[in-house]
Amino acid sequence: MTPFDLMEPASLKEAIALIDPDDPDVRPIAGGTALMLMMKAGIFRPRRLVSLRKLRDGFTRIAATPGGELKIGAMMPLSTIEHSPEVLRLAPVISRTMRRLSNVRVRNVATVGGALAHADPHMDLPPVLIALGASVSVAGSSGERSMAVEALLTGYYETALAKSELITEVRIPAQGATRAVYFKVTAGSVDDWPALGVAVAVIAEGESMKSARIVVSAATTKATRLIAAEKALIGNAADEATLKKFSDIAADEADILADVRGSASYKRELLRVYAARAVRAAMSSRAPH
Repeated sequence: MTPFDLMEPASLKEAIALIDPDDPDVRPIAGGTALMLMMKAGIFRPRRLVSLRKLRDGFTRIAATPGGELKIGAMMPLSTIEHSPEVLRLAPVISRTMRRLSNVRVRNVATVGGALAHADPHMDLPPVLIALGASVSVAGSSGERSMAVEALLTGYYETALAKSELITEVRIPAQGATRAVYFKVTAGSVDDWPALGVAVAVIAEGESMKSARIVVSAATTKATRLIAAEKALIGNAADEATLKKFSDIAADEADILADVRGSASYKRELLRVYAARAVRAAMSSRAPH
């Protein structure tokens, strides 16, 4: 790696001031699990890295409101989120998802804010957060704002963040009667990068689905909701006829990409099968309590 300056600001204001939006060789670094690989491979040669490790206060907390909303600081390691009692109680699908997200060494270092800002379409957490209706708080030189995770991810390794902006917090609304699952299909080991990820969150009314959020990832350029497929579920039970129609719509709606983990036709068939399985599993699961 080429030499670079490492800055370690102690406040958010200082960190934002050190990020030069006009210099592509200046980059913030959180856990650094992805950025360091890029640097070792020579893909990215920074002039300055702005470490966020010394930021405290809300950056390193997990808090639950009386109403059931979860607030997770952007610098929380994924392993801490995985083992959080609050997360397990209010959004258990996140805890389950974390167990197969890469390996424990990566989860001990990688942060939730860094993972979202990196916008790797193969990450397991973004589709789950989108299915749960999560949002992020963002701060930059122009002030603060909030946006849905769905709006944050704009393309292949691309986000809606301005060059001077940092994610400060992830907010997951109270899930109430929501039942959620995440299915990950890998071509290798269980913790490998997925060939396909499917996140489903439904609210049932008796045997029928009152609402549904279906998100596909890994086989697409970004974690993406399947709106037409969602509509095919509303007001229907998770029977064979409904799921057959739903899975066909999902497979047609998703813009599938081929890569080393499979052809587009293979991944489309995976989606057809696993989307139906995920809905069936969600309807069979219990809502958080």
